Amino acid sequence: MSNTEVVHLHDDTSSVVITLAGASLPVVTHWGRTLGDVDQAALRGLVGAVSWTNPNNAPDAPVPLALLPDAGAGYVGRPGLRGHRGGSDFAPALTVTSFGAEDDSIFRYVASDEAAGLTVTGTLELLPSGMLRLRHVVRNDGGTPYSLEGLETALPVPSHATELLDFTGRWARERAPQRQAFQYGSWVRESRRGRTGHDATIGLLAGTPGFSFRDGEVWALHVAWSGNHVTYAENLVDGSPVLGGGELLLPGEVTLEAGQEYESPWIYAAYSKEGVDGISAAFHRQLRERSLRPRPVVLNTWEAVYFDHDLARLTSLADTAAAIGVERFVLDDGWFRHRRDDSAGLGDWFIDETVWPDGLTPLIKHVRALGMEFGLWFEPEMVNTDSDLYRAHPDWVLGPRPGVLPPPSRNQQVLNIAHPEAYAYILDRVSSVLADNDIAFVKWDHNRDLIGSRVHEQTAAFYRLLDELRLRHPHVEIESCSSGGARIDLGVLSRTDRVWTSDCNDALERQLIQRWTGVFLPPELMGAHVGPTKSHTTGRVHDLSFRVATAMFGHFGIEWDINSATDEERAGLQASIEYYKDVRSLVHTGVTVHSDHPDPAAWVHGIVAPDRSEALFGYVQLTTSTQNKPRRVRLPGLDPARTYRVSFDAPAGRPALIQRQPEEWKPVELPGSVLSEVGIQLPVLEPEQALLLRLK
Repeated sequence: MSNTEVVHLHDDTSSVVITLAGASLPVVTHWGRTLGDVDQAALRGLVGAVSWTNPNNAPDAPVPLALLPDAGAGYVGRPGLRGHRGGSDFAPALTVTSFGAEDDSIFRYVASDEAAGLTVTGTLELLPSGMLRLRHVVRNDGGTPYSLEGLETALPVPSHATELLDFTGRWARERAPQRQAFQYGSWVRESRRGRTGHDATIGLLAGTPGFSFRDGEVWALHVAWSGNHVTYAENLVDGSPVLGGGELLLPGEVTLEAGQEYESPWIYAAYSKEGVDGISAAFHRQLRERSLRPRPVVLNTWEAVYFDHDLARLTSLADTAAAIGVERFVLDDGWFRHRRDDSAGLGDWFIDETVWPDGLTPLIKHVRALGMEFGLWFEPEMVNTDSDLYRAHPDWVLGPRPGVLPPPSRNQQVLNIAHPEAYAYILDRVSSVLADNDIAFVKWDHNRDLIGSRVHEQTAAFYRLLDELRLRHPHVEIESCSSGGARIDLGVLSRTDRVWTSDCNDALERQLIQRWTGVFLPPELMGAHVGPTKSHTTGRVHDLSFRVATAMFGHFGIEWDINSATDEERAGLQASIEYYKDVRSLVHTGVTVHSDHPDPAAWVHGIVAPDRSEALFGYVQLTTSTQNKPRRVRLPGLDPARTYRVSFDAPAGRPALIQRQPEEWKPVELPGSVLSEVGIQLPVLEPEQALLLRLK
């Protein structure tokens, strides 16, 4: 393998050029804008043109960044493979033994070090969505155990990607953006919470200076793993800027016996030449590969009744829900044994006979007779110490060592579902409840971090549990909830049908949370509910029109005691549900777009149909503008050659205005070129108000 080989995977948007020089590990020479159909001669010329000469006081031959950053070859950045065999073989000299490309979209290679007793297999795929997907597998070919400490994949980005964007957060305030210069050194985001994490970055983006939603080149990377993980950006003075990541392994979590393998989680990556919206388009296409039926309107009982499970009250709530158009009624926490508050009962997954003497059947039959589906809340991975399960099996709790409990959180501990008997118990109990009742939907919660625990086995067991339940109950849809949005990643989303975006239903907070979660997730996967007039997490009071306009750009639902609502509010909800049903096929199949609006006090975002025949936009006034004269609103993503009729909609009531407007807001008709490039003038709204714009 003395000659240089070049592999080119590409589509209409992006290209990845992979170079193999001799037996060295494969290197990505270019990842970015598509090169089109270029021949091998041009590709070899490209490789030669971008090769660099060595500076003084450097290795005699350049050490490029491999797909698996290779310390054994002299790479001085973060190594891709980390581990040892009793203190040796920590920097294996891996050489490629075979490689090949399939269908111009999949590249695989095998590399090994016979002396170190290790073989690595790498896969890079260019998916139909336009995304890259990468992973590595390491096998222990030696006769003694190999202690694995990390197996991470990396991709280079060009030096003109000089800014980074990632996300942080907390409970009820997930996905807060933070932006900085891509300087020399390493920016490492680790999550050691045993779940994706409220503060974990859902993705890491690098881009050209000032990149925005609509402009600039952007490169993005996401780790599809629901346990501990790492995402990093690294810029070396003698190398290329890098985005990388993988599972974060705790000491001793993965020890490979002779012949055993470890498979890393998938890393998903996307390139856009048209700003962050291009990254969203790729991620959304990928997540929409699994088709979903139209997303039903949900009513969740949590903020309506909390733990007060009374059949008469719940059937009355169901009556009101059905009357206004709700399609799915979800009974939240409190239905199982000993669960009168959050201090007891987790693990005792039997219907509480003291609250439900006839089981859930009377409520389910009532809900189904009204034409609605029935859903139920579970938290199978957790246990209260005040529970029959814990008293019988204290050894099933996950902790740093037997007999030692982590600090309690929300009065609960983590059930070790990697324990075969605990796994079998949970599988049996959840499956039995689903088999014995007419249940179409499960809200699967996970309300604490895994501190001082072996996370790798727990995460793998969680995936197995979901896979088996889906096999047994294929008609049941599952929502990933974890104290709201603390377990949102493409690993869990390959097994679930939506996420609970946040425990916060405050519409102002939700504007930010949904805006940035939506960079990676399409609207139909984000649970978005209309909460009570006064938010229970923030105490803010919002008009119904603002709450509805916020929830309209997700999987629409209600989390509110609508029996306590006024007749006017229920009428507004009913009108909003009818509106949602009319636009959901557009919202849940269309292309997400954002206007780079010059006034930071207002946001403009929307969904444009794939054929650009229609669109729905939201104009959101967050705060009072410092500008006395409002800026025009441009509506991106439209067909410049078509004429659109723009209607100004507020199904739950018109938003409050600062500036007086005519009594009737008449529709306007303008070409897409005018709407996208010039824009239109909208009324000046009071803070925390929103208006919907329907285009046809």
